Amino acid sequence: MQKIQISQRYRRFYGLSLGIALGIATALSPLASQNPDGLDRVAQDQKFDHRAAEHSFAHRLPFYQVFDEYAVRGVPESLATPLAGLIGTVVTFGLTWGLGKGLAKGSGKRVGAKFEGTASTLKVPQDEP
Repeated sequence: MQKIQISQRYRRFYGLSLGIALGIATALSPLASQNPDGLDRVAQDQKFDHRAAEHSFAHRLPFYQVFDEYAVRGVPESLATPLAGLIGTVVTFGLTWGLGKGLAKGSGKRVGAKFEGTASTLKVPQDEP
């Protein structure tokens, strides 16, 4: 029977998941609707969109210089939206992964530990007191 190493399974799973997410973000982002998103649409429908702050807090954040709505500034238009989707996916994955690692480390549990055995006789190593 084939030995199972769960940590390798997790690596493959996360790698494949990230690859699929990057592919979707890059390939489908140019197909996104050009219509206003939910909050903008409600503001327009309820006629209070003129009350939006000209220089809101978001405009003072460092990444505002890089991103323009859902696109990257200074990049050809055909690449600006897919690149923004790619960057957003990588940043979201990195923050989520880092947060998960940090929370797991703080709880004292081992995440992604190597377990070996066959599918029917998987042995879990016991932590010593």
